[in-house]
Amino acid sequence: MFRIVLLEPEIPQNTGNIARLCASTGIDLILVGRLGFSIDDKHLKRAAMDYWEHVNVTHIKTLDEYFEQNNKFYAVSTKGHKLYTEIPVKISEKIDIVFGSEGAGFPKFVYEKYADKLYRIPMRSDFRSLNLSSSAAIVAYHLLHKLNFPDLF
Repeated sequence: MFRIVLLEPEIPQNTGNIARLCASTGIDLILVGRLGFSIDDKHLKRAAMDYWEHVNVTHIKTLDEYFEQNNKFYAVSTKGHKLYTEIPVKISEKIDIVFGSEGAGFPKFVYEKYADKLYRIPMRSDFRSLNLSSSAAIVAYHLLHKLNFPDLF
């Protein structure tokens, strides 16, 4: 299975929507680095509604700490050269799908060091990016489809 990883999320409503996605699908959520809001933020709670207690969420303090603990990941970015539909996923293998922050994306070293792990969602070239929670949902449901929607009905 896979986990969704958010690097320094800034907008509580996006994180709340992604938390609701994770609760509804059984996907673990990892928050990495400095958060642009408090976990008690009313906007986060409102977006996640009463799902927050059903999310398996972990907070890792730094990106370096995340990379020390995890090496099986794929990142979704507008700078990716491969399509998100090419992300390899197996039910028996734990992988992470990492999303950068809403404003900054990923630090420069991620684009350089992990260029082979960058995937993108196709979109018009005259737009900057899709919404973070929309992107997470697109990728998550595609991967769940590839896994034949395990434990979902």
